[in-house]
Amino acid sequence: MTARAIATGSISFGLVAIPVKLYPATQSSAAISFHLLHKDCGSRLKQQYICARDGAMVPRSDMVKGYEFAKDQYVTFTPDELKALEERATQTIDISEFVPLAKVDPVYFDKAYYLAPEKGGEKAYHLLCQVMQESGRCALARYAARGKQYLVLVRPVEGRGLVMQQLLYADEVRALSDVPLPETPTVRDAEVKLAHQLVDQISSETFDPTAYEDEVKKRIEADIQKKVDGQDIETSESSAAPAQIIDLMEALKASLGAPRTKARGNQSTPGAAERLPAQRSAERSAERSAEKTNKSGARRSERRANRRS
Repeated sequence: MTARAIATGSISFGLVAIPVKLYPATQSSAAISFHLLHKDCGSRLKQQYICARDGAMVPRSDMVKGYEFAKDQYVTFTPDELKALEERATQTIDISEFVPLAKVDPVYFDKAYYLAPEKGGEKAYHLLCQVMQESGRCALARYAARGKQYLVLVRPVEGRGLVMQQLLYADEVRALSDVPLPETPTVRDAEVKLAHQLVDQISSETFDPTAYEDEVKKRIEADIQKKVDGQDIETSESSAAPAQIIDLMEALKASLGAPRTKARGNQSTPGAAERLPAQRSAERSAERSAEKTNKSGARRSERRANRRS
């Protein structure tokens, strides 16, 4: 189905202005949603607002918007005052700088929109796309719409189109230092080697989003259809949590020997007996290294015990 433009605007950098149309890059209709119904008759329920002080139902005509500046203390605004607070929509994507795309942490990514050139802007549009593609850079810009000013990132896709990625501001992203992370533990060389082998075993050089499907969504849709057809849905207890890893080396070895199930086609990679000689040799080398490390540690412990005695 052909996408429908939701807005028009222009990309501005230097004295160049490129007229563009904005198209949503995602589909909210793809999500499954449920409605609240009256249990007795099955009718849809309407949302109502109740005053927290006197419990009275408040119609929209009696509602005003307010800002809480202190606990339970509000300052109210009229519709005209709220409109005056809004950023004036310029519909201009005003580029501030070009930066390497790899330097922008995806944690800042928010909504995405496709940009397509308007009539008369095709040449400048494709020139900008080509230059960013060849330089490996993206554009950081400001975009005012819907009463707000957004920080956005414009990047080329597939060498022929542009995506405008809405970004979060710095104060909207929590710092990693706020997360209580443990001290970095010591990892043995043998464990690193096996982990590298496991990563190589299940690596791909490209990302194919069509190889992945929302299996939970498919299951829910199937269960919904059962209910529509008058059937009951089988309920079961939640599966047990996976066992905690006790021996990291054994877990890595078992992972290397397990068959690989791909995202599509359920094709499996060769098992332990069919792995390449080079891989088996690397595993044996890692095992010998681990045994050597364990024996060395045991000898040191024995010498310390003898000195104490």
